[in-house]
Amino acid sequence: MTTDGLTYAAAGVDIDAGNALVERIKPAAKRTQRSGTMAGLGGFGALFDLKGAGYIDPILVAATDGVGTKLRIAIDTGNVDTIGIDLVAMCVNDLVCQGAEPLFFLDYFATGKLELDSATRIIEGIAAGCEASGCALIGGETAEMPGMYHGGDFDLAGFAVGAMERGADLPSGVAAGDVLLGLASDGVHSNGYSLVRRIVEASGLSWDDAAPFADAPLGTALLTPTRLYVKPALAAVRAGGVHALAHITGGGLTENLPRVLPDDLGCEIDLTSWSLPPVFGWMAQVGNIATAEMLKTFNAGIGMVLVVSADRADALTALLSEAGETVHRLGHVADGAGVRYTGDLK
Repeated sequence: MTTDGLTYAAAGVDIDAGNALVERIKPAAKRTQRSGTMAGLGGFGALFDLKGAGYIDPILVAATDGVGTKLRIAIDTGNVDTIGIDLVAMCVNDLVCQGAEPLFFLDYFATGKLELDSATRIIEGIAAGCEASGCALIGGETAEMPGMYHGGDFDLAGFAVGAMERGADLPSGVAAGDVLLGLASDGVHSNGYSLVRRIVEASGLSWDDAAPFADAPLGTALLTPTRLYVKPALAAVRAGGVHALAHITGGGLTENLPRVLPDDLGCEIDLTSWSLPPVFGWMAQVGNIATAEMLKTFNAGIGMVLVVSADRADALTALLSEAGETVHRLGHVADGAGVRYTGDLK
């Protein structure tokens, strides 16, 4: 029987480290403040003023997500600086598909032992993603759970809330003949990494080896963060003519496009309308992955699709291009459910 009194710290949880982390990340969170933000970090709840954000008759939209097994690469390489951007992107890119402007974000960070420097880098990445998408980081939770997570393992979850004025929700008005505008992805984004890691294993390469498809170590190249489409997508919506948006995540084009189309409509996509980025070509070759599997598992180079009226397609392409997006005219909406492909993906 022990004669010394037990403490929470002796059990593996350092409350002082948690408090120190909050102080470290306050400047990063402050940089994300926007209209409607009411208080800083540290309260039991986070406040946000919808009227202060300029809304008259708002509808709220909420989304939550994680980063999946892409975290494994970040943990194994120690490169955690951009994984927070992925976390934000997976939530806010979904919100904008409903026609909503992301307003605020909360994160959940769980680990076995809180390492201040690493945790700060992770949350600064979250703040960077929020700042780039006009979304305030107004709260979160850090959980130190020895026995649940081992070594340097950690997990992340994100929660975003957005708003739109009543009647502005998407999809709306999708019709046969509408044009599909695809926005280029920045890489694999945050889906399919269980298969990605199997492919890397089959290749015999390590994370530190040169990537066969990029001028960077393999681990670094595969950690390229998910592209944030919020600001260009919202600009297109406000310009008029956008009937729907689809964030191309798990399920690829094949599964995500039908989610924004009426039951009696599908779409026809020309696979020659864009080039497969090198990372996907390498994975397809090493893993001997069929085209149908590529299109159903990965974004294959298209991270967001806008469904737009045909008479607005050229103007919206110009707007999106000026905003820094690479735009591909993929095809069109057609009668009959399902996604139909023509041409070869190369």
